[in-house]
Amino acid sequence: MLPPVLRFLCLAGFVLLLCLGPARALAQDSAPPVSSPRPASGTTTSPAYVLTNTDRVSVTVFGEDELSRIARIDSQGRINLPLVGEVAVAGLKVGDAQAAIEKAYQEGRYLRAPRVTITVEEYAAREVSIQGQVRSPGRYPLPIESSMTILELVTRAGGFTDTAKGTAVRVTRIMPDGTKRNFDIDVDSLIKGRRGANVQDNSLVLEPGDIIFVPERLI
Repeated sequence: MLPPVLRFLCLAGFVLLLCLGPARALAQDSAPPVSSPRPASGTTTSPAYVLTNTDRVSVTVFGEDELSRIARIDSQGRINLPLVGEVAVAGLKVGDAQAAIEKAYQEGRYLRAPRVTITVEEYAAREVSIQGQVRSPGRYPLPIESSMTILELVTRAGGFTDTAKGTAVRVTRIMPDGTKRNFDIDVDSLIKGRRGANVQDNSLVLEPGDIIFVPERLI
């Protein structure tokens, strides 16, 4: 049998442990969480990406912070830059657009050896429309940093109907200056692998805003 004093001390110690347990847990819960590594800021755009109207781009001139800009490509396919003014970039691959801007600064004798980097900050809506004799006509999004051919689009639209004239598919394209350009493509021969099929027809890469029409053949 323990003396009264020892029994009191043991009881006090037990009560203290009970009190410290929740307090320690509370302190751990309220401690600030360990911060996880942040993703690297800034991403690069593929040099093969083709710029289009209303893309919002960042133009960086190495070592020339006052010349760097974030701008949206206008309806004429141009961006306005310090010193050189408007430069046409729509329809160009990112790598070619960088070279065009570098050339503008060189020819204007503003910079001897400029190094320009273009990054797309916000992509324009990238859609094409296919109408006429396909099973699922409508608007289809284009991949952002890869291409789509007319054959791939027809396939995505469910293929031709039984009355489609697949030998005369027309692609209408609005050029940066507002004019229209038409391409007539024998998609049916490409699908069936005919000997006379023009493989180059399938190399036509669709661009945002293209309108594709599949006519009906006469029966």
